[in-house]
Amino acid sequence: MLDLTYDSPKIKTIAGAQHDWELVIGMEVHAQVASNAKLFSGASTQFGSEPNSNVSFVDAAMPGMLPVINEYCIEQAVRTGLGLKAEINLKSAFDRKNYFYPDLPQGYQISQLYHPIVGEGEVLVEMGDGTARNVRVERIHMEQDAGKSIHDMDPNMSFVDVNRTGVCLMEIVSKPDIRGPEEAAAYLTKLRQILRYLGTCNGDMQSGAMRADVNVSICLPGQYEKYQATQDFSHLGTRCEIKNMNSMRFIQQAILVEAKRQIAIVEAGGEVDQETRLYDPDKGETRSMRSKEEAHDYRYFPDPDLLPLEIEQAWVDDIEANLPELPDAKKSRFINDFGLTDYDASVLTAELESADYFEHVAQGRDGKTSANWVINELFGRLKKDDRDIEDSPVTPAQLGGIIDLIASDAISGKIAKDLFEIVYTDGGDPAQIVEDKGMKQVTDLGPIEAALDEIIAANPAQVAKAQENPKLAGWFVGQVMKATGGKANPKAVNQLVAQKLR
Repeated sequence: MLDLTYDSPKIKTIAGAQHDWELVIGMEVHAQVASNAKLFSGASTQFGSEPNSNVSFVDAAMPGMLPVINEYCIEQAVRTGLGLKAEINLKSAFDRKNYFYPDLPQGYQISQLYHPIVGEGEVLVEMGDGTARNVRVERIHMEQDAGKSIHDMDPNMSFVDVNRTGVCLMEIVSKPDIRGPEEAAAYLTKLRQILRYLGTCNGDMQSGAMRADVNVSICLPGQYEKYQATQDFSHLGTRCEIKNMNSMRFIQQAILVEAKRQIAIVEAGGEVDQETRLYDPDKGETRSMRSKEEAHDYRYFPDPDLLPLEIEQAWVDDIEANLPELPDAKKSRFINDFGLTDYDASVLTAELESADYFEHVAQGRDGKTSANWVINELFGRLKKDDRDIEDSPVTPAQLGGIIDLIASDAISGKIAKDLFEIVYTDGGDPAQIVEDKGMKQVTDLGPIEAALDEIIAANPAQVAKAQENPKLAGWFVGQVMKATGGKANPKAVNQLVAQKLR
């Protein structure tokens, strides 16, 4: 039995293998365009509707019904291409892909093969070890989605729901630039982040709005470099496509499982067949689905019902001029404007909603303090309750109000955490809560000094120890804070303790 461990970019064989191997991965990501209507009809794209309720005559392929291109879907594809720094093709065309789809009534899929709307682009992928590299995007083409076959409602028959039929997909095809399972997950995560920032896809993998086909092959060390120099795919091993992946964790598992299978075949003297496979996470294996088809197997030809698509450069320029700030630019700005670390800026910009929340909190306040409260207190509490930032019970204004109370010495950091919990649970204005509940920090040195004098008088032995070892002075600080119900100003307490013990 071949056993493997992974060490990017190599797979190191540790039992039963003859060589070290390298992974080569390309991804075809299907991203559902964020649009209220389908690509060629006005039917709704709402997820979760009653089966077969979002179907027009065009979707049902009724005789004489002709497709009409949804301009907004085209705009979303162009916006995506611009967000990936890709070439926008002013002339593109739709083709018919002939293939048996049991859940696509017309019996063919309208797609783009010869003339896609978006050409080559790139995605900057940052890894956890601080390294980053570009993954090249080969193309983005548009196509209609198929419906869904349901096999578990009756033991003797299948049901078909064509609600998804005709929903607009962008197929984002990468070059084989990805070198390992972690990179594959990082690439898909970054791509999802960009699409969500652009508003062109909601990135929900659970509902099928974003899914990936993963092409995996193996090669000996040095062969990938030859491919890079020549762009000759013969230097790479035969690839197999793992179909319809919608989980980052399963994608990483499937890549290693498939690599292990291919290595075992090659080292036993066999040849890897180019095919489409499915990953079974329960069994931890990939299994054959069908032989891998080439373009000619689908009998592509230009769709006779749709004229070639021509768009104007001025229209593209207008879309580009109105692009939102994208993740990399926002992260860089957060580092420069708010003095954040690379890590904190990455966490805060991972989702657009989180970045917007932080920016509202940090407006006119210390950036690092704001980041600490958002990341540590708010995100930690939301994670505990399994809530998203959009559902946060604490608004940016309320969290900002808590930070303001700390900055003005009205409350201590400890009291602030208690106040945060009250606001999170019950709501309300932080300043008013502090006033009503008597949570204000004690800044008058008289009561603080009186409490400290009592503690010193009652603990002569501890005083002697602290005078010998100044690090033990913290005990007195803790006792004063306890005696004052945590309301004493910590800075004032520390100064008084140091003064008294001298």
